[in-house]
Amino acid sequence: MRNALLGWRLARRELRGGVKGLRLVLACLALGVAAIAAVGTLRAGIEAGLREDGARILGGDLEIRGGYQPVPAEVLGWATARGARVSEVRLLRAMLVGADGERTLVELKAADGAYPMVGALVTEPPDARGLLVEPAIAERLRLRPGDALRLGESTLPLAGIIADEPDKVATPTFFGPRAIIPLEALPATGLIQPGSLINHEYRLLLPAGTEPRRFADALRAAFPGAPWRVRLADQAEPGVNRFLDRAAAFLTLAGLTALLVGGIGVATGVRAWLAARSRTIATLRCLGAPAGAIFAAYLWQVAVLGALGIVIGLAAGWALTWAAAQALAGALPVPPRLGFYPAPLALAALYGALTALCFALWPLGRAGRIPGAALFRDATADATRFPGWAVLAANAVAALALVTLVVGTAEQPFFAAAFCGGAALAIGLFHLAGGALMAGARRVRGLRRPEWRMGLANLHRPGAGTPVMLMALGLGLTTLAAIAQIQGNLTAALSDEMPARAPNFFFIDIQPDQVGEFDTLARGTPGVEEVRRVPSLRARIVAVKGTSAEQWRTTPESAWALRGDRGLTYAATPPEGARIVQGQWWPRDYAGPVLVSFDANIAKGWGVGIGDTLTVNVLGRDVEMTIANLREVNWRSLAMNFTLVASPGLLSAAPHTHIATVRGDPAQDGALLRRVTDVLPNVSGIRVREALEKVAELLGRIGTALTAVGGVTLLAGALVLAGAVAAGQARRVREAVVLKVLGASRAQIRRAFLVEFGVLGAFAGLLAALAGTAAAWGVVRGIMGQEFVFLPGTLLLTVAGCMALVLGFGYAGTALALRVRPAPLLRNE
Repeated sequence: MRNALLGWRLARRELRGGVKGLRLVLACLALGVAAIAAVGTLRAGIEAGLREDGARILGGDLEIRGGYQPVPAEVLGWATARGARVSEVRLLRAMLVGADGERTLVELKAADGAYPMVGALVTEPPDARGLLVEPAIAERLRLRPGDALRLGESTLPLAGIIADEPDKVATPTFFGPRAIIPLEALPATGLIQPGSLINHEYRLLLPAGTEPRRFADALRAAFPGAPWRVRLADQAEPGVNRFLDRAAAFLTLAGLTALLVGGIGVATGVRAWLAARSRTIATLRCLGAPAGAIFAAYLWQVAVLGALGIVIGLAAGWALTWAAAQALAGALPVPPRLGFYPAPLALAALYGALTALCFALWPLGRAGRIPGAALFRDATADATRFPGWAVLAANAVAALALVTLVVGTAEQPFFAAAFCGGAALAIGLFHLAGGALMAGARRVRGLRRPEWRMGLANLHRPGAGTPVMLMALGLGLTTLAAIAQIQGNLTAALSDEMPARAPNFFFIDIQPDQVGEFDTLARGTPGVEEVRRVPSLRARIVAVKGTSAEQWRTTPESAWALRGDRGLTYAATPPEGARIVQGQWWPRDYAGPVLVSFDANIAKGWGVGIGDTLTVNVLGRDVEMTIANLREVNWRSLAMNFTLVASPGLLSAAPHTHIATVRGDPAQDGALLRRVTDVLPNVSGIRVREALEKVAELLGRIGTALTAVGGVTLLAGALVLAGAVAAGQARRVREAVVLKVLGASRAQIRRAFLVEFGVLGAFAGLLAALAGTAAAWGVVRGIMGQEFVFLPGTLLLTVAGCMALVLGFGYAGTALALRVRPAPLLRNE
């Protein structure tokens, strides 16, 4: 306690002189904290928007989702008897055809007269009723209100354009833009056929004062085991919540990477700051000041300056949230409710404080244990001194607390733990690489040109910042190199590999009595090379091994298969290209109890295998299926893959439709679509190439966002590099003065320093390229499950960019050193 009080008195006196030496610490901490604070605050604002607008987004206080089956009338009667208002919506896909024959796939919403019960459907002209379309449809088909459009077997006039759809988040569009029609107009279209791909949804608006959660619990209790599902307004779109969780987790880890690089800057800044105060520390030691008091004095100063940097970062991050919300206004699911959210700001501050403590303790411990005489004799004598066991223990506790915080607050703890392990491994590797570079430069002999001798000597001189600069640059550039390689592989897979194998069209809702006519139409179209067709049913998995689906525990990656409806088909023989990894396929003439071929990856996530049972609800009837074999399903092939492939027999007698893929000459796509949908208006054609283009466009936006996030890490590395250059500026000035006095020209001195920075930049860029490629290979092969494509051009840009960055900072420092006049410096020496 005595040392702490004495240290505080000394710290207050030194702080009066300003914080010039700790500006790097301020900047590095502020940058990392700002990134984490901005991500956390934006996420909190979006979640608040989802909570406050949940009823509008959902369309009511709660929703009954029936899937492909209507909810029984007694269920709706139970709700209305308790004062609830009900609105019915049906969702399906259909082809919308203009007067000139031009057509487009639309996500069709058929809504009753009570829609919307919450919020407003904004149209142009106002309050239009009838057939409504989004602007994209009007632009593509060149439509104006009043134009006649064919929808299935009906011809409807266009009533207006949709300007704002209040529940769009809860009913998102995937394969086409939105069209809305009155529910009473749906039967005349002929789109509703047995087995059609349709979803029935019912929104309930409860009487004032009714608690939605209690109402939902009572509804479930009144109809136990029902196949339909209930969701509340605070669960308006679970997919949005999952997306926000994953996006926020990734961006937080990216912010932590920037903070990690900033932590290296903290260590660099503290070390340079203490070196500049070496005479002060030596004087205090000679006057009898205890090592603990000196340690406490400078720890207090770092704590005060670190707190200031954290406060600046919190303010900047909070302000950045407003700018991010404006820039991402069109991409966010709901307008965020921006405001002051203490929890994410407190978490960002705690991250910053622990990071500063982790990286500042070591250099502070060294400075406190060095004798005064050693400090007078050599300003770099602390570079290898052990800081003491107490400091080591405190450093370990701070690091453990930081790792615990990262893992404990993560949505995916395993991924966060892997991030912490990877970060520690990367720091260790780049530190070892820095030592190897110094050792290699020391062993180079026989160079004739003095610029090269001096430049390489600067890399291994006592107190050189080579490891620090290599580490800071390496981490930032590794992030960028990995992101660039991953993005490049995804783009290559979409632009080169997939379109060559992908079908031109998926045709859905083909009725059993239409299959012959469809095959004739498709195969008779010029340019068509291949037509494949299989039966298709919609099913919902309601139990696994006798346990209800809601109670069955799965891995996060496989949980999606238990939510909503799944595609189901039946076949006597294995699908073409199927790879059975366990079990056997049933005989062609099998006629026993229903067997099923299941996706091997999902089975692993669910913990099921051969002989286990799945209970599947098909058209209101529960069917128990026994797993006969497990298949590897290549979803990226864009073939007709099914999670569930059942044995024929029972299912072949159930009402169902067929789906088909068609491959051929892309130039004939328009003719094929017109030929099929003119004769079979209930059949919808999904253009696979258009879907791929949308995915490619989305990946481009994601890639830009990832690059921007990687740029934050690189900016932190640039700050550390600038700090390391500034820390060695005094040495650089003295060397330049001595060399000029000895007759060296400015050009020779400049070339010597540029050799130092050029070699450092090339080495850092090469290591970052290799480490980034290894990381990208692991993600592409291990997580995405696709072949890795090596992209040398991307790596060359990484190395060149690193050299340019290092040379730029090095040239700036050299230019400043060359401007110093020798006489004043020599007089002071």
